[in-house]
Amino acid sequence: MIAQVAARVRENIQKVIVGKDEVIDLALVAILCEGHILLEDVPGIGKTMLARTIAASLNCTFKRIQFTPDLLPSDVTGISYFDQKKQEFEFRPGPVMSQVVLADEINRATPRTQSALLEAMQERQTTVDGVTYPLPRPFLVMATQNPIELEGTFPLPEAQVDRFLIKLPIGYPTEEEEHAILLRFERQDPLETLESVTTPNELIAMQQQIREVKVEESVRGYIVDVIRATREHQDIQLGVSPRGTLALYKGAQALAAIRGREYVLPDDVKLLSPYILTHRIIISPATRLRGRQLADVLMDVIETVPAPVERL
Repeated sequence: MIAQVAARVRENIQKVIVGKDEVIDLALVAILCEGHILLEDVPGIGKTMLARTIAASLNCTFKRIQFTPDLLPSDVTGISYFDQKKQEFEFRPGPVMSQVVLADEINRATPRTQSALLEAMQERQTTVDGVTYPLPRPFLVMATQNPIELEGTFPLPEAQVDRFLIKLPIGYPTEEEEHAILLRFERQDPLETLESVTTPNELIAMQQQIREVKVEESVRGYIVDVIRATREHQDIQLGVSPRGTLALYKGAQALAAIRGREYVLPDDVKLLSPYILTHRIIISPATRLRGRQLADVLMDVIETVPAPVERL
């Protein structure tokens, strides 16, 4: 069932987004894991378009928050105001009270405003004036940031970056894909006529079903070994947290389900590791001085940890 619904959603998204099959599948992995997505790439690649297309395909409510230096936490969470007619305080929900929230250019807001999303992303609730309000389910935050511009930005703290299940670059399209983009958007925006192909209730049911995907003991041990190797590698100053271990475990279950399997393979773990673990690692200053990149160090870790093989 999950593979069939995922195929429908993928096909629907591709009516708007040209190519990017792997990016779409990785986004679906995060959605099935009830995780959040950090899209990091240059402007104009299609980050906002992808978020809007996903929300439309899932038939979820969608809100976009443009993060700027003057944005206040109450602009995200909502406010309590005094209604003079009723002579009582009422809560006016902020944009975070939606099923899919696009936090556009999240690193342009101050740390105080960025932290307004922390409780929502982890606990699926928000607290305003001492009153806690549950968020709608499913709940997904898709945040974007530009890795090139540094002036006027506030880098996300490690605590917040760690709350994103997956970090995705989108990348430039190929020459053929760019031709297809021009033809697809020549007469109208396909997003305007896009119809949903599933429902929030169906999505919530699938989020529960992926927990039943089998992870054999040796594969579970492989996940733990990869995580622990990041904490012991000489080039890594800060390794992956236990939250990262859970993210990789659940992500592998979701990927297996999307591909129509009831069990996880070591290849699922290898494919997801760069997207789930890279943003949870800090390499040492000496490693940076030698010109080594985070992705290279993580590949070293993955290559040094032996993957389980089937015994004949």
